[in-house]
Order: sequence, then structure tokens, then C-alpha cells
Amino acid sequence: MSLDRQATAPDEVRASERSTLRAVAMPSEHGGWSLTLEPVALGLLVAWSWSGLALGVAAVLAFVARTPLKLVLVDRWRGRWLARTATAARVAAVEILVLTALVVAATVGADTRFWWPLLAAAPLVMIELWFDMRSRSRRLLPELAGTVGIGSVAAAIALADGAETSLALGLWVVVAARGAAAIPSARTQVFRTHGRPHRLWHSDLAQVVAAAAVVIAWSVGAVPSAAVVAVAAVAVFNLGAVRTAPRPATIIGFQQMFFGIAVVVITAIAVHV
Repeated sequence: MSLDRQATAPDEVRASERSTLRAVAMPSEHGGWSLTLEPVALGLLVAWSWSGLALGVAAVLAFVARTPLKLVLVDRWRGRWLARTATAARVAAVEILVLTALVVAATVGADTRFWWPLLAAAPLVMIELWFDMRSRSRRLLPELAGTVGIGSVAAAIALADGAETSLALGLWVVVAARGAAAIPSARTQVFRTHGRPHRLWHSDLAQVVAAAAVVIAWSVGAVPSAAVVAVAAVAVFNLGAVRTAPRPATIIGFQQMFFGIAVVVITAIAVHV
């Protein structure tokens, strides 16, 4: 081996290790960042507390930890244990340990009712992981289950600060409805952009259900009227978007992210007014 080759080999090994670590540690679902941060932001804007902040950071870490955990589950399901599996397992273990510490820290001074929405969402998270393990996480059901499940964080953060149960559940309804409407719409638009088979009724039904959910929550006093208008307006846009000229996936993603921010801000303001 030449001296040049000897000198560059360690650099190549380190670059390969960094590439593997990045691949197993960083989520590839760009839309998932927004769907995770929306309930965290809404919960903290409505009911700020240090316990709520700890829960919010834990929620973001849970989203990040899902990437290495999914890789481990997939590899074990297929009966293999590779170098990347070991790396993913170590990353997931550290992240889950920190996540657990954050949840424990959140219990200090928090209203213990914050556990209830998290426990209620646990089956939805298990559904998502079940599909993850079988490399079917891109299907509509696990994406919807994960979105509705992570929405529980908004309720948990609000309850941790002592908010009324009806308000906390209303926040969950708002972010879950917004996210559950966005996913089928975005999927349908992307499928149209790439010329893939699609069903408009999947997206249409999601918009109707989302609007109906916030209307029902409003009728029992859990959601402010401004939030209903915001979610309904986004639903109407989504109904038209799947029927207009196809757009690039990047544009679709930015549109949905903007709508998510708008719904969160409008809802938070309406709650405080």
C-alpha cells in the first residue's frame, strides 16, 4: 500500500462512519418534523411550563429516535444483525434514555393528568411501529396513526400546566385534525405529480372528517371558533389542491407546513383572547 493510500484510509473510514451514523440517526421524513413540532408549539403557546417544555423536547426526541429504532426493528424482523444495526441500536438506546429522563423531569411539579393522553395515544404509536418493523411505514394507516398519536403531546403539555381537560383534548383534536387532513392530501398531490395511481376520495374524506371533528369539539366548548374556521379553510384548500395542476413535492410540503403554523398560531391566540 502506498504512503498516500495509508494516509487517506483513516479519513475514508471516518467519513464512512459519519455517513452511517447520519443515515441511522436522522429522520428522512421531512414532513414529520412539522407534524411533531405543531402539537409541541400549540401546547406551549397555550400553557407554558417547564414540565411542558420537557415533554415537548421528549416528543421531538421520540420522533428522532424512531429512525434508528425502526432500522433495528426491520433488521431483527428480517433475521439479520449488521454493523448499521448495532450503530442504530446504540443511538436509539441513548436517545430513549434521554427521553425517559425528560419525562421523569416533567413529572416534577406537573399535574399528573398529563399521563392520560399519552397512554391513550400509545396504541396508535404501537400501530405505527408495527408497520415500521415490516417496512410499510409509508402506508396511509401508520402515517395517520402516528400523526394522531403525536397530537396527544399538545394535550399532555396543557394538562401538565393544570389546564382544563376539555381544553387539552380540544388542542389534541385541532392538531390531529390538521395533520390527518394534510397527509392524504399531500400524498394524493405527490402521486399525481409522479403519475402514480391515486384515489381522490381518500383525501376528500380526510378533509370532511377533519372539519367534522373540530366542529364537534367546538360544539362542546373544547375548541374556539377561530380554530374551526382555520381547519375548515385548510380543508377547503386541500379539496381543491388535489384537483388543480400537480405541483412539485417541495411546494406541497411548504404549503402544508405554512398551514400547520397558521392553525397553531390562530388556535393559540383564540384560546387566550
